[in-house]
Amino acid sequence: MRRNLPRRWACLVLGGALLMPYMMTGVLIAAQWQGQSANLLLPIQIGVFVAVLPVVAVTGLFLPIRALEVNAAQGLLGAHVETPPRQAGRTWQERRRTAAWFTLHLAIGGLLSGSTLAIVPFTLVTLALPFAGRATPVIGVVVEPGWPAVLWPLGGLALLGALVATVAGAGELLARLAPVLLGPTPAERLAAAEEQARTLAERNRLARELHDSVGHALSVVTLQAAAAGRVLDRDPEIARRALAAIEQSARTALEDLDHVLGVLREDDRAGGSRSDGDPGRGRAPQATLADLDELVAASGAQVRQEVGDLSAVPAVVSREAYRILQEALTNAIKHGHGPVRLAAAVQDDDLRLEVTNPGRGTGGGPGGRGVTGMRERVRLLRGELDAGPTEAGWSVTVRLPLRSSP
Repeated sequence: MRRNLPRRWACLVLGGALLMPYMMTGVLIAAQWQGQSANLLLPIQIGVFVAVLPVVAVTGLFLPIRALEVNAAQGLLGAHVETPPRQAGRTWQERRRTAAWFTLHLAIGGLLSGSTLAIVPFTLVTLALPFAGRATPVIGVVVEPGWPAVLWPLGGLALLGALVATVAGAGELLARLAPVLLGPTPAERLAAAEEQARTLAERNRLARELHDSVGHALSVVTLQAAAAGRVLDRDPEIARRALAAIEQSARTALEDLDHVLGVLREDDRAGGSRSDGDPGRGRAPQATLADLDELVAASGAQVRQEVGDLSAVPAVVSREAYRILQEALTNAIKHGHGPVRLAAAVQDDDLRLEVTNPGRGTGGGPGGRGVTGMRERVRLLRGELDAGPTEAGWSVTVRLPLRSSP
């Protein structure tokens, strides 16, 4: 407390300085009301002080003083005030709290600033009385030389000590109230928590997309590189096609990686929040079912497509369906062999997806987060998914409703 006392005293003096315009205006109005000349030296006028406090509270409701008071509380009072989140507009709950703090700061600061201006010079005068050598008038009392002149310094020091104790207590009180009145309101905390939840959900979505895209590309690159190595000498044309598939897969993966990293960098620069609600705005468009041909071509696998008219599929369903098919195609290539059948069609109000590989491979069941990521996407869209090895090979079957239902 001793270390913080000078700064807390300065914070109270700041409150008294902010109160001065209100007091001067009050003195002028009071003088005009009573038909007297105004005394702007501001002697003790309890009536004016009490009258201006409601005006201070009202101005605290509308003046943008919260940031100033938070800085003063943190820098001078030593209080730990959680920085309020930025919002488009001020709520009345925040206005009332700020006005309460502003009024309390100026009221206590005005009283103790005035006391400081009066008591400190008074104490200095009393300390000089024993050395005066003659009778000296002090606040209307004539102090004679001798013991009376010695007792006055003791009273002045006691009064100064009481002022210091009062300042310390007032500073501690304001330091305890600052986090309550200047910190985030419950509504602001709720909004910040919701924004954080949206940010985490978006980052999880980006992580799933990055896993699907890069995982698919690495699987294709591994298989095609192995195939190219086996046929390089006896069939260079097939080897060239495999290398072309590797190039296309790697380029697509790099584009997706650049997109995700760009979004994450924008989130970091923006403090993890966005006012437009579109974390990927301004970046490359996301792939949809319209890009199935490119996906199949980049895989380098033998895929038999059975794709119907998908123009009626909503954009959000189309994006998620593309990622599901990408992961399903990756698993079919990894865990089976032979031609892959990829079917996508709209039946009634559902999008039906199916990826099967009739050959049984030796790689066993799926590992990693691929199937888990597909299940998360399907669950978000209120659909159904069946994935895993079957007697006929590897199979993924998905049903996604095109319209949300209660």
